[in-house]
Amino acid sequence: MATAMAATAAERAVLEEEFRWLLHDEVHAVLRQLQDILKEASLRFTLPCSGAGTEGPAKQENFILGSCSTDQVKGVLTLQGDALSQAIQDARNHVSQAIYLLANRDESYQFRTGAEVLKLMDAVMLQLTRARNRLTTPATLTLPEIAASGLTRMFAPALPSDLLVNVYINLNKLCLTVYQLHALQPNSTKNFRPAGGAVLHSPGAMFEWGSQRLEVSHVHKVECVIPWLNDALVFFTVSLQLCQQLKDKISVFSSYWSYRPF
Repeated sequence: MATAMAATAAERAVLEEEFRWLLHDEVHAVLRQLQDILKEASLRFTLPCSGAGTEGPAKQENFILGSCSTDQVKGVLTLQGDALSQAIQDARNHVSQAIYLLANRDESYQFRTGAEVLKLMDAVMLQLTRARNRLTTPATLTLPEIAASGLTRMFAPALPSDLLVNVYINLNKLCLTVYQLHALQPNSTKNFRPAGGAVLHSPGAMFEWGSQRLEVSHVHKVECVIPWLNDALVFFTVSLQLCQQLKDKISVFSSYWSYRPF
């Protein structure tokens, strides 16, 4: 019995030493790695635009858009400045918040408990998940919301009045959807039912805009891969994996004690 108790005490001492090393050394090594990765991710969201203190026109980005459907719709979209920035700005804000959380625990900070590390990892993972979701989950919009967004008016030369355009980010792709519209006559026998919100509306969708009732007659969608968005998504995935691995290591130690040492 005495030998067994001594062995248990020795094992426990080793585990406690390993746990202290994890808190004092490995945690900070992971935090440094996360900061390096997320700083690289943040650089991917730097928007080329002109403003106070800068010279020259805004940098232009050209995107060759194509469709894999039978109609083979293709086009070139030139973005200048921050015409398409909301999703990117939101994602960058979440990345910046994650970096702030990590930087708040510099090398001199001593983690006292595993629970403290778990709480930090959960907070960082929440920001990274929100950043990733902002790119992977396009907003659902009604047709009147798309019409009011002003996206159609940003084109030069101006688009015909019977076209409605939506531009959005989906995963690592820039997507452009063109809705061709026709007006419903006042004496139309069609049952008018306004369409709700959707990422992509189908032909036959109806909506009211101003004094007119309109119907979507044709839909064309084109897209292209943006390499730096693909990089950002990879950085998010790697960072989330590192956070989860650290959480798993912390949690393993709880199984060696009947009480929680953290």
